[in-house]
Amino acid sequence: MPLPLLLVPGSLCTDMLFQAQISAFKSDREVLVGDFSNCDSIETMATKVLSEAPAEFALAGLSMGGIVAFEMFRQAPERIERIALLGTNPRGELPEHVRVRQQQINNVAQGGAESLKALVSQQLMPKYVFDSEQRLKLEPLVTEMALEVGTDEFINQWRALASRTDSWSTLKDIHCPALILCGVHDAQCNEKLHRDMALEIKHAKLEIIEEAGHLSTLDAPEQVNKALENWLNS
Repeated sequence: MPLPLLLVPGSLCTDMLFQAQISAFKSDREVLVGDFSNCDSIETMATKVLSEAPAEFALAGLSMGGIVAFEMFRQAPERIERIALLGTNPRGELPEHVRVRQQQINNVAQGGAESLKALVSQQLMPKYVFDSEQRLKLEPLVTEMALEVGTDEFINQWRALASRTDSWSTLKDIHCPALILCGVHDAQCNEKLHRDMALEIKHAKLEIIEEAGHLSTLDAPEQVNKALENWLNS
């Protein structure tokens, strides 16, 4: 029986982030998308996803999903048979970023969905994309996901990210098959960070995807699926 695959989305993302992965893998294994709604800390998010997960599974998290995955690994390493960390950051939040997040929370709390839409367009998209053609393709989808997640969850997620634990020291404890994957053009969580992470994890496989930014599963689904398939079968 193939191991179930549990995918954990990034902030302001839904299962649409993983549509290509769900399609590719659902025929030969159970594929689940973690739900961490109604939680405003990374710890409670991890606990919630674990409480709804199979006994043992392969875990893949992108961006904030990777941050939740580090915490899941701390809480239940024996249940995680494989781990894939995509476009993520194990470091804690910098004080200056905490202040920016608080300002963004205030703006969205006051301005609602319109403010959330503006935040996606003006502040997030520039970090997610690397050319105008790709932006045209991605922005409607990223906006649609963000509006589906909604303002209350945005506030929960931003609070959780602002108060997150630094997970760098957890990397050395990962001994299961690990995939570290990032897009060359990821301005949010850069290539050097992923190369450094791969050095910390015993037996980690590093994949750098040429034609991808921060949301590699949307930018280069075939390459990401190939890397995930190799990791699942390693």
